[in-house]
Amino acid sequence: MLSIVQDAFGGPEVLVAAETEVPRPTFTEVQVRVHATSVNPVEGYIRSGQVPLLGRPPFVLGWDVSGVVSEVGAGSSRFAVGDEVYGMPFFPRAAGANAEYLVAPSRMLARKPAGLDHVHAAALPLVGLTAWQGLVDYAGIGPGDRVLIHAAGGGVGHVAVQIAKARGAYVIGTASAGKRDFVMSLGADEVVDYQATDFTEAVRDADVVFDVVGGGNGERSLASLRPGGHLVTAVDHSNAELRAKTEAAGLRFSGIAVEPDYPGLDALTRLVDEGRLRPYVTQTFPLRDAAKAHELVEAGGLQGKVVLTVR
Repeated sequence: MLSIVQDAFGGPEVLVAAETEVPRPTFTEVQVRVHATSVNPVEGYIRSGQVPLLGRPPFVLGWDVSGVVSEVGAGSSRFAVGDEVYGMPFFPRAAGANAEYLVAPSRMLARKPAGLDHVHAAALPLVGLTAWQGLVDYAGIGPGDRVLIHAAGGGVGHVAVQIAKARGAYVIGTASAGKRDFVMSLGADEVVDYQATDFTEAVRDADVVFDVVGGGNGERSLASLRPGGHLVTAVDHSNAELRAKTEAAGLRFSGIAVEPDYPGLDALTRLVDEGRLRPYVTQTFPLRDAAKAHELVEAGGLQGKVVLTVR
């Protein structure tokens, strides 16, 4: 099968198309014929060696997947051959989604939303589960909550805005001026241009702040929370100093790392089916052009997601 393999750490140029062996499912696993997979910023950090989650190369990157079940291992009855599925298996261990086939435990996958094609379904799992787990599982947001979402026009952010609105929250997003209309179209009640306005002055009474920026942004966000408010960070989850400062200020802290979660995927599917959630895909590339997709993602400033089409 065709896979995108890297044999060394480095820039996007280390991603090379190669023929590899088709994986076969074992007990409780299914084999998926991949139709699309998306590129997330974390993959650039892994590829370059900055965050060596997969150890040393060679390896195949990729987690987000949308495709069709092509073989079912013994002991699993969740899916049958021909079922359309999507998910984010194994994260943060290797899943090898940048290939024509992958295998995964059936409980790490869910049925693909009927209202999404494979391209848009592949854009959703990692960013959608990050937002769902942070805002719903950890923060428990509900009607009337004031939620500040940083980088609201990006991959995680644009899904987080839609989830928060679907839960009945009042949503404030930070974004550049060029993304204001996009973020408002997602349902945000306010957009703060972080390049022109200090968000800590513009937002002072948030119940929840959801941060996917890092680099001191979480600490600055404490000023935007009401007493007893909740900082949820998907980038500073291991920052003990930030946790201590948050709790010393009488605020709650949740540092999250996204996990495979088929009930969470099912919840996202329901929102899609209800017309309350749709991932935005800014550009697609064929699988062989994975290096070009990485270059685009690393340039930053994108709206939504970049997707690799496999079939």
